[in-house]
Amino acid sequence: MTDTLLDVVRGYIDSRTAADGMALAPIAGLTIIRALQPSGLDHAITRPLVCLVLQGRKRVIMGTDIFTFGAGDSLLITADVPTVSQITEASGEAPYISLVIDLDPALLTELMEEMKAAPVTDTAPIRIEPTDTEVAEAVLRLMRLLRRPASAAVLHASLMRELHYWLLAGRHGPAISRLGWPDGHAQRIARAVTVLRTEFHRPLPVERLAGVAGMSVSSFHQHFRKQTSLTPLQFQKQLRLIEARRLMLGEGASASSAAFSVGYESVSQFSREYRRLFGLPPARDTAVAC
Repeated sequence: MTDTLLDVVRGYIDSRTAADGMALAPIAGLTIIRALQPSGLDHAITRPLVCLVLQGRKRVIMGTDIFTFGAGDSLLITADVPTVSQITEASGEAPYISLVIDLDPALLTELMEEMKAAPVTDTAPIRIEPTDTEVAEAVLRLMRLLRRPASAAVLHASLMRELHYWLLAGRHGPAISRLGWPDGHAQRIARAVTVLRTEFHRPLPVERLAGVAGMSVSSFHQHFRKQTSLTPLQFQKQLRLIEARRLMLGEGASASSAAFSVGYESVSQFSREYRRLFGLPPARDTAVAC
């Protein structure tokens, strides 16, 4: 009997750990997620990716939009956007299992040139579609490389290329195409987002960010908000708060230490903004999470 994608993924995780959580596969750009029970809310500013759900269900919120999806569906995110996600269906007998593949804009650009595909720019940054058969088959071949690690170094690049091709050629094609437009607004804003992600802890004048994007300040504000749903200042603030929460939960940092580490000068301001985003002040939030 031929193994399904779920069989192969389940066999891989079962042979390595009984715990749930996120695991980077020994293949660049591929992450495996398993959860044995429904999760709490997870705040993040998500990078462009495609997520194939193999078992269980999940909910993702962006602004006022709510996306619910489950086994057989693919979630596509084509911009760095703030999300709140929650696994809603998972158990020890039937864990939530998904595969997350990072999207490579440079590879998409190369493929679009070869396919002579025109970009579609007016699309929502998040969408749900049934997983295309060709996409699932390409991911299955990618997962089978894990059984023979020596083959990954040779075949990984070609399989990632094939996977990106089928994404462009399938249901997600119109939405994903904007990532492959080298001088389009998506890639220009992405350059500014890279600066924000690496230097979020320091003051970043909007003039500098607009210059990185090659736009006027007014045009930059307009396209940044359209693409990410946030202003540059709001985006930076969320990056700071998410990193501060990671420091407190993951490294045991105090609220004041975390606040100063991510660039806040006032602990009281940090606490107010933390509560606004996460629903609880820092001390109570970390106590509940632990």
